[in-house]
This record gives sequence, C-alpha cells and structure tokens, in this order.
Amino acid sequence: MLLDELESQSVYILREAVSKFERLAMLWSIGKDSTVLLWLARKAFLGHVPFPLVHVDTSYKIQSMIEYRDRLCREWKLQLIVGRNEPALEAGRTYPRGKATRVECCGTLKKDALQAVLRQHHFTGVIVGVRRDEEPTRAKERYFSPRDRHMEWNVEDQPPELWDQFKTDFEPGTHIRIHPLLHWTELNIWEYIERENVPVIPLYFANEKGERYRSIGCYPCTFPVKSQARTVREIVEELRQTRTPERAGRAQDQESEAAFEKLRRDGYM
Repeated sequence: MLLDELESQSVYILREAVSKFERLAMLWSIGKDSTVLLWLARKAFLGHVPFPLVHVDTSYKIQSMIEYRDRLCREWKLQLIVGRNEPALEAGRTYPRGKATRVECCGTLKKDALQAVLRQHHFTGVIVGVRRDEEPTRAKERYFSPRDRHMEWNVEDQPPELWDQFKTDFEPGTHIRIHPLLHWTELNIWEYIERENVPVIPLYFANEKGERYRSIGCYPCTFPVKSQARTVREIVEELRQTRTPERAGRAQDQESEAAFEKLRRDGYM
C-alpha cells in the first residue's frame, strides 16, 4: 500500500509540473533514483516522456553507465541532452587530474555544466530525483523548490508545503526544481524496483569480490561497499538490516557539510 501511495503522489507531482510549467527537463544521472523517476514519468504520461532528459557528463563516469544510458534511450525512445563543461576539462579544473578539490570539481563539472544546459535551452524548471533521507542538505528541499534568476537556492526562503498543498505559482524569472521522490527512502526505491522490474545498472549488484555500489557517480569519488547482495531481493533484505549510510562510498560527502550546502545554494542538484 505504501508504494502505491508514493507512486500516486509522484505521478501527481509530475503531471502538476507539466501542467504548470512550460519548459521542463528531467535530470537523469543514470542512478537508481533518477531511473525510477524516469519510470514514473513513463507511467504518468502513458509510456511517453513529454520532456527531454538532461545528463551531465563529467567525463569521469564509469563506462558501463554511459552504455546503459544509451541503451535505454534507444529502447524507450527518449530525447537526451548531454551537457559537458569542455572549457573546464581542457583547462584541467578537475579532480584528481587537475588542481581542483573534489567539491570544486563537482561545482565545475556538474553545477556549471547543468546551469549552462538549462540556460542554453531556456528551461524554466528541472525535475530531479533527490530524496530527503539521502543527504542532510536535501532534507531542506521542497517538492516545488524555487531558485532565483541565477538558479541559486535560498534555503531560508522556501514555501511551506502542508497537507500536500504545493505552491506552483512563482514570480516570472523564477527557476523551479521539482522533486517528486522527496519522501521516498532508499528502501522504498528498491522495493519499487523489485515490484515494477525497473531495469537498473548492474553496478548496484555484488560482484565476485563481494562489493557493490550503493550510490554511483564519478569513478574518482565513488567507491563500492562490501556486500553479498546479487539480486534486487537480496538488496532489499540487506537494506532492512544495514547501518551503513547509503552514501558511504561517496568521497565528496566526507568533506565539509557546509561546503556541500554551498554547492546546493549555488545551483547544484
């Protein structure tokens, strides 16, 4: 019953976003959350995704992620926009090959690249698969979260959302982030993947070394965790018992929480 309620709410938010905002895109990281969000979008609009997907390619993605992305785009007939910060890559403003820290690299290759794509295509809103339980700064988000003209986030000035009443009328020039998965948990995501048979990248399943990814991203900053879970059912059972944080394998999360919140204030996902 819980999954039905979560699905219904997410589908409602997606349909509300499409009805209220003219130029929308969906951010697709290729991870489990944004892929579940993509699955929900296909359900909400009868198999058709009525907005383009944006994938920010840092050039540091694991190759199997790109292969998985391209395969689903072909099979599901998705419109994909790929963003890259080529000037930063050419100038070496990266980690670990350049002189940037991990957080600086995230800002340059993810935040700046995303903002460039959104401006180039004049998107006024972007749908993102973040969850409140995933990371502390994301717990401060709203389902419809306004940014200013520079796509910056004023965390102290967010609209109240009480009893599923969402503010969707904003001043002209406001950029909106839409978060249909905000109240889902990691366990909910995997239970839904199991129920719906959502195709996810094999990196999430334990390999012969007894390791798997709980969260995936750029290979210099993302590491597998110890696990014997080789199926979705085994992952669900593991999550019901584990005390290991979901993003334990994300190196950038081990840096200052204040630095990560600043990234989000400046327009990060």
